[in-house]
Amino acid sequence: MATNAQLIKWSQRLGYCFHDPQLLRQALTHRSFTAEGGGRGRPHNERLEFLGDAVLDLAVGELLYRRHPKMREGELSRRRAALVNEAHLARMARRTGLDELLLLGRGEAQSGGRDKPSILADAFEALLGAVYLDGGCRAVLDLAAELFAPWVTDQDDFEENDAKTALQEVLQERHGQAPGYRLVAEEGPAHDKRFTVEVEFRGRVMGQGKARSKKEAEQAAARAALKTLAGE
Repeated sequence: MATNAQLIKWSQRLGYCFHDPQLLRQALTHRSFTAEGGGRGRPHNERLEFLGDAVLDLAVGELLYRRHPKMREGELSRRRAALVNEAHLARMARRTGLDELLLLGRGEAQSGGRDKPSILADAFEALLGAVYLDGGCRAVLDLAAELFAPWVTDQDDFEENDAKTALQEVLQERHGQAPGYRLVAEEGPAHDKRFTVEVEFRGRVMGQGKARSKKEAEQAAARAALKTLAGE
């Protein structure tokens, strides 16, 4: 278990120094740690995750709003959804080293909890909730702007945060198996091809995508599959 001094040092590298290290420790505490008695009555991070979810929507929304002054509401919403989904937040947690600091119960740790996207994403949201309580709205907006800057692009061909990776992580977590992609059509002259790709999982077609390259078509199919999963 990291000491308060180690946690403060990590948070400084992250871009924010906590006045109250216990808020940071709570953000890193999974309910399994408390349930097994390791927390000695310490609160876990579910309430902070609830707050952080709302804070994150605001922070990323403001970042996109300021970075893209001419963008319409629908596209802003699409980009925000891509940046705050479970798969991307889990990658953010790993990128910052948050996964190594998580306090997990022994059973959860032994079952690979430190690498579960749902646990990582919840902890990342809890972290933002803790920053909000510790430093206020401006602190969390500034930290989110720094952390999400690499993914907030001015390019017109913004890709929804690698939908193939997001879909694979969701299916691996739920079913322990990755999807497959199949080229079903290739149309048009050599200089203007159109590719149609389907993504399949356990014999079921989950989504279809059409684009000028196989790679783009696979991403489009994965995005369609993610929407299908979200509606189930």
